[in-house]
Amino acid sequence: MKITDVKVWLVEGIKYNWTMIKIYTDTGHTGVGEATNWPGSPIIEAAAKHAGDRIIGMDPMRIDFIWTKLYRDLNWIGPFGASMCAISGIDMALLDLKGKVMGVPCYELLGGAFRTRIPLYANYWFISGGHNIEDYARQARAVLEAGFKGLKFDPFAHTNYFYGEDLSSNLELTQSQQNLAFDICAAVREACGPDMIMLIETHAMLNFKTAIIMANRLADLNISWYEEPVGPENAKTLKAVRERLDPRVSICVGERHYTRHGIRDVLENHLCDIMMPDITRCGGPSEMKRMATMMEAYNVMLAPHNPNGPLSTLASGHVCATIPNFFRQEFMFKDVPWRDEIIDHPIEIAEGNLVLSERPGLGVDLVEEVMEKHPGILRAKDGFYV
Repeated sequence: MKITDVKVWLVEGIKYNWTMIKIYTDTGHTGVGEATNWPGSPIIEAAAKHAGDRIIGMDPMRIDFIWTKLYRDLNWIGPFGASMCAISGIDMALLDLKGKVMGVPCYELLGGAFRTRIPLYANYWFISGGHNIEDYARQARAVLEAGFKGLKFDPFAHTNYFYGEDLSSNLELTQSQQNLAFDICAAVREACGPDMIMLIETHAMLNFKTAIIMANRLADLNISWYEEPVGPENAKTLKAVRERLDPRVSICVGERHYTRHGIRDVLENHLCDIMMPDITRCGGPSEMKRMATMMEAYNVMLAPHNPNGPLSTLASGHVCATIPNFFRQEFMFKDVPWRDEIIDHPIEIAEGNLVLSERPGLGVDLVEEVMEKHPGILRAKDGFYV
């Protein structure tokens, strides 16, 4: 069996473009994957096309060989970023293809299932209304009523400023803005009750002092994690934050960490309790499984970052099915209506759980004509989204 073609599409999503991939073979078998990252989706699209050209003629069943070949060949332009997104999407498509050839779900290729119902947490549930206390509380109740046991949000993003304009002022909150962010969180906690898993995002946009102050204030609300209090560039900075946090506050990082090599310092220095690699960035399902095994050795839980398209949701779920150290998987609570139309079987959500099917591979195929009806929107200033 040989790879004969690799096609790439940009498809408009609720927040930004999805990058979808399909691999074709000389036997008629195909596999689908996703390489979504943002901003700069045209860069990801070009990287996916280039990486796809490099695997024409290869045996698609040699998944780890192709991963390693692409990683080493493209390492000259950097072991992360656009090239790793392309590798991630190709790895996903190859795993899907192999599952379809062998007639088994991807989770069987990854070691077999601990579970096939994957508990989710809701994100992007808060986009209606004016981002005030009442609107957050109202929409949080809708998440609870839908059966979800966890939700995530950034309470700092709309406290009278907007990320991405003047970063010199965005990193600091006035006392009034700090109080508003806390009151929003308190209202969500009251609306959802004590058992809701409440996850707080910062997008690494707060300055050092403000990030610590707010984490320690929010400890009283029993938050389940405090996400990216600092950026991924320096593990020592994350260590300095961890040493100053209330011990009740768990740290989650990882959406901007690429491959097992990128998380080693964080794990070896015990700097987080939960990691959230993104399957469309970190190296695909094969690499996410390897990263999860590394995390297990340090008693760190996996909670995949997933504000992406439907293939990312399914592939992340297949990895989560196969590991003992799983926490929760992210899910876009509100999305474009064609999310389930670009695949030939809709994603099944039941009481806040992703239900994996026994269909081969990821269990779906891409519907090309629907994707082509919703082409990605290219923005000259594709900026920060909250």
